[in-house]
Amino acid sequence: MASSSSPDTSQLRCWAEVNLSHLRHNAAILQNEAGPDCGIMAIVKADAYGHGLESVVSTLIGHVDWFGVANYHEAKRTFEAARSQSPSILILSPPIPSEIEPIVDAGFSASVSSVEEVEAFSIAAERLGVKARLHAVADTGMGRMGALIDHFADLVSAIKDAPGCEIEGLDTHFPSADEDLNFTQSQITAFSKIVETLAPEKSCHLHLANSAGLLKFQQDLPFATLARPGLALYGISPLLDHPLLRPVLSLKTRVTLVRNIPAGTSISYGRTFISKTPMRVATLAVGYGDGYTRYLSGDKTRVLLAGERCPLLGRVTMDQIVVDITHLTRPIQCGDVATLIGKENGEEITAKELAKHAGTIPWEILTGITSRVERIYFESDTEA
Repeated sequence: MASSSSPDTSQLRCWAEVNLSHLRHNAAILQNEAGPDCGIMAIVKADAYGHGLESVVSTLIGHVDWFGVANYHEAKRTFEAARSQSPSILILSPPIPSEIEPIVDAGFSASVSSVEEVEAFSIAAERLGVKARLHAVADTGMGRMGALIDHFADLVSAIKDAPGCEIEGLDTHFPSADEDLNFTQSQITAFSKIVETLAPEKSCHLHLANSAGLLKFQQDLPFATLARPGLALYGISPLLDHPLLRPVLSLKTRVTLVRNIPAGTSISYGRTFISKTPMRVATLAVGYGDGYTRYLSGDKTRVLLAGERCPLLGRVTMDQIVVDITHLTRPIQCGDVATLIGKENGEEITAKELAKHAGTIPWEILTGITSRVERIYFESDTEA
């Protein structure tokens, strides 16, 4: 059995517990999946998928090779969280014009899709008297950025010829590695062929795999020098559940009110639930203002109270939800803890389960948790 140091949450209404030991454990598992010749770029964009960028970065320093972020602001936060250890940071999204010079000045690596972007980086780099470190993106099917394969060689040549730039990496992205195996395989083939013709320097990084790509296709990527896991790093497999990954985040709240209601009582806005019999219900201190999305409304969604599943009644409101506790044998009192994501007494509610009920994906469930929810960080024994 794993032992853990329980964080003090006695004064909190709604909070997320983030297990940093599980985070490092997952990083080690993913490094093992990647193999000895492929490093890990931890994706920490969107506040580290809702887990808290600063704490995640400071925990992973020395355990991963790179950090991937969405923009200059996130890159700056990542660098500051690394506490002067100068991590390698790649900005994955196209920069807006005003970000280009700050990116170059800070020494962050940037993703480029067009010759025009390369020219803008080169001008900024020459003005600053430094080199812009660029990763050329190939659009092999994602469609949101990158040069099409027929024009990718031109993009790479533009970087090599630009006096203020150096080519640090070549990459592409999988849009459906968790859904369309044949298409993903075609992307790998297209990218590997163009890389072979370009014959990049050994120091040039080659990276394709997101979480699903790493877990499903790594054996087809012997040339890759980096993998870019996001969701899997936080303990959730985008494929079938991975037995060795451990969820890093649990979401909890408290009971604020316990009531007996008669038959015919309506619950929440729109009166979408009306009790058919007398019931005992609990009000919980969580709502869509905390990131518990309104799309979870209805009795398919469950929360854990006293280690048992309790149906949500009616619509999720901004600050509160109501759940049915009629069937519970243990008395529920104000202040009791309810688990929204996580394990309790052998039962578990996952981000995947909530995503299914909300008609979305676990990425959105995690990144949607708002700043009103305090993150509590703790360490635990990672032995099974």
